[in-house]
Amino acid sequence: MAKHWADFQYEIYLHGMTGVVPRLPTDLTRLERLAEQRLGPGPVGYVAGSAGTGSTAAANRAALDRRRIVPRMLRDVQERDLSVEVCGRALPAPLALAPVGVLSIMHPDAESAAARAAAAQGVPYILSSASSTPMEEVAEAMGDGERWFQLYWAKDREVTRSFLHRAKAAGYTALFVTLDTPLLAWRPRDLDQAYLPFLHGVGTANYFSDPAFRAGLAKPVHEDPNAAVRHFVGMFADPAKTWPDLAFLRENWDGAIVLKGILHPDDALRAAEAGVDGVVVSNHGGRQVAGSVAAADALPRVVEAAAGRLTVLFDSGIRTGDDIFKALALGAKSVLVGRPYAYGLGLDGQAGVEHVLRCLLAEFDLTLALSGHSSPATLTADDLIEESV
Repeated sequence: MAKHWADFQYEIYLHGMTGVVPRLPTDLTRLERLAEQRLGPGPVGYVAGSAGTGSTAAANRAALDRRRIVPRMLRDVQERDLSVEVCGRALPAPLALAPVGVLSIMHPDAESAAARAAAAQGVPYILSSASSTPMEEVAEAMGDGERWFQLYWAKDREVTRSFLHRAKAAGYTALFVTLDTPLLAWRPRDLDQAYLPFLHGVGTANYFSDPAFRAGLAKPVHEDPNAAVRHFVGMFADPAKTWPDLAFLRENWDGAIVLKGILHPDDALRAAEAGVDGVVVSNHGGRQVAGSVAAADALPRVVEAAAGRLTVLFDSGIRTGDDIFKALALGAKSVLVGRPYAYGLGLDGQAGVEHVLRCLLAEFDLTLALSGHSSPATLTADDLIEESV
């Protein structure tokens, strides 16, 4: 029998009989304000901030809110199965933790705590290249949990090759290649605080522990950390990369390859022609291009272009269980959630991340059932209407 994620609500109510209430809000949209109150302005601004005026992040939310669910009645929803298959991996629910870098700015247990939370709930964890913890330590922390590796594609081919070999050896089964960050965007919240963790050697653990990276240094990292930071900054991203460069990744990675940051249907077609396995429809949570199309508005056209040739995933704006429902109804196979779990981590460590996961999946389970569905597989665009602006 499949797990009923919705049972989390009864667990909460039963605890309430002994006077115990949740340590964090169950309305996850309240976490950002709580984090603002409890954590430093630099770290919170880094996670919450967006490109420009924040118009793209606002558009992401508006695009999801504009779509409304049309529930259906008298359908048998007593037993529900939220499981899906993504890039050949069987998952218990259509949700994964998105790659969020430099998590040590939110909590000292950083990526390891988030990875343990994901493993405890059975959902995949995507580790950022820009993590505060080396990929091998994160893999060890989550045991047999499903883990995927996100690549920021460095200028140095040997560093990239080394990252891929290390990730494979550490049990990461899929490669998520972020394409939308060849340069850092104009982010006023970070600029106003003059806050960029990488310049202090935070979020560089995978690089500073990498033999190919260290081979490019005149002195060991600990002897000249500033030189190591400069070396990192010089190679972190490469605006010169083009579609033919994908061949290098396929030569050095024999698992699934997913391109993250696809918004245009023609790019989905190029991805399919390049032989990758999937795409993530994403605008980086509004952090890269101010004035960009909302991710949910881009999703249907990308799904149509993919036409079954690619697995289509979605992120940018997911905050609630009904957001998950809407993204799947628009054609996504699964979603990635980012900022909410980062806030949960900052507020309550591993337990905070687990709280976020359980809330999201309980609400999604309930939304699915109350709308007349027992599986994500039956969701279609007909389950939504779009309100006129």
